[in-house]
Amino acid sequence: MRTFDEILAIASERHGGQAAALADIPAPLSPEEIAAQPDARFLAAMARGLFQAGISWRVVDSKWPGIEAAFQGFDPARVAMIEDDAFDALLSDTRVIRSGPKLAAIRDNAVFVTEVAAEAGSFARRIADWPVAEFDGLLDWLKRSGSRLGGNTGAYMLRAMGKDGYVLSRDVVGRLIAEGVIDKPPTSRKALAAVQGAFNSWAAESGLPYTTISRVLARSIG
Repeated sequence: MRTFDEILAIASERHGGQAAALADIPAPLSPEEIAAQPDARFLAAMARGLFQAGISWRVVDSKWPGIEAAFQGFDPARVAMIEDDAFDALLSDTRVIRSGPKLAAIRDNAVFVTEVAAEAGSFARRIADWPVAEFDGLLDWLKRSGSRLGGNTGAYMLRAMGKDGYVLSRDVVGRLIAEGVIDKPPTSRKALAAVQGAFNSWAAESGLPYTTISRVLARSIG
């Protein structure tokens, strides 16, 4: 496995210098900044990720103001109570992307968010307190406890909310395979633990956020 500096050098060569390889990578928020965010924003980020899966992100962006209005700001307690006639109304609401399974998943995730908030004080607090050195566990928890938050949906939601971590995009996976960390896209707990171990090593070596490391890995391929 190459050092992070060696991978950064590859990314720098591909993109015209180190400054370009590190450009436009936002710093993650601190735990307290994450915890201060309303749980409605987390539910909204989950919903955006669900709607983006399989369709153009530009379509979702263009419809987003209407989606926000249809879900009344994504208040988790309110969304969790959507049933029967109200759900049928959403299915025919032209402001939203009318996918029954995705709309049902948003409601299910509202229940998930409210249940976690009842235990932890807020869903945001639970996310904020999760150690980045165990990010694989956070992704697994979202996949198992949430609805349709597997794949990269949960990871992109966390990135949108400022949580430090990584996204296992095609290019990041390509670099991990090139480094011998894994031999194919990771799905097993063992492979995902190996990925976490590699990121932990690169973070300890470089002192950089996992988000930055993830983006540099991607840029070393793409």
